[in-house]
Amino acid sequence: MATKEREQASYTDTLGVRLLRGLGERGRYVFTTAEAREVGAPLGIGERYLSQLLPSLVAGGWLTRLRRGLYAQAGLLPGEVSLPPFVVATRLVSPAAVSHWSAMSHHGLTEQIPHGVMALTPRKVVTPSMRRGEKALGAVRHAWKVGGIRYEYTSVKPEHYFGIEEVWIDTHFQVPITDRERTVLDGFIAPRLLGGMGEVFGVLEEHLQALDLAKLVAYALRYGKASVAKRVGMVLERLQVPEPIWAPLAALPIAGFRVLDPTRPAGGPYDQRWMIRNNLVPTGSR
Repeated sequence: MATKEREQASYTDTLGVRLLRGLGERGRYVFTTAEAREVGAPLGIGERYLSQLLPSLVAGGWLTRLRRGLYAQAGLLPGEVSLPPFVVATRLVSPAAVSHWSAMSHHGLTEQIPHGVMALTPRKVVTPSMRRGEKALGAVRHAWKVGGIRYEYTSVKPEHYFGIEEVWIDTHFQVPITDRERTVLDGFIAPRLLGGMGEVFGVLEEHLQALDLAKLVAYALRYGKASVAKRVGMVLERLQVPEPIWAPLAALPIAGFRVLDPTRPAGGPYDQRWMIRNNLVPTGSR
């Protein structure tokens, strides 16, 4: 390498390291171009040079480009922390909360190890594969892929974005995660994302004592969909939860029968109290 090129590379490395340290000191391990501009200005990094510096840091492995205008530090500097996938998930799309299997695992409600990270968001998510016009294959949903990890998002209406708590996942990072009760409710809302209603029933049965059942019922009422509320109520009754807890769900009006598990074919006995057809058991069973 020529002397001038070595000097340029050294200058880039020095400024790049100073920029990364400055961002890290401010806790910006995931940052936008605007945040890099703010931190870089006092260091003498102008707009034009920054547009060259960031791609250079990505090429050198110092940064990961999450999406246009959003970067994550790779944890290569001495004393720098590694970025947990939950942090990436909640910054790649914002606002977003870790949810479904990922939240189940975090709360100790399942022993299964999730493949990738699942998150809930009130925003409409368009992944790179969607922009390319690719179709989802079978049960494999569209997702972001960063550093070999899949980040899968479920979009909800803004009024359905609730039941979220801020959790410290280590000494450096705090992220939004659906709480235990909302995580269980999501199993009743979209059982296919948690392996079907049989899986959800099993989780609820095993961890019944660890859950705030009054909160779960309140969440089911707040969600505002009668079919979801009736499924929750029916399962709580089957688990011998005291009637005063699930009674508000029984009182909700509903027009016509719904199946207990929408991922399975219709069938099974009818439950008049809940207006639910229990398609987890054969027709003729009780």
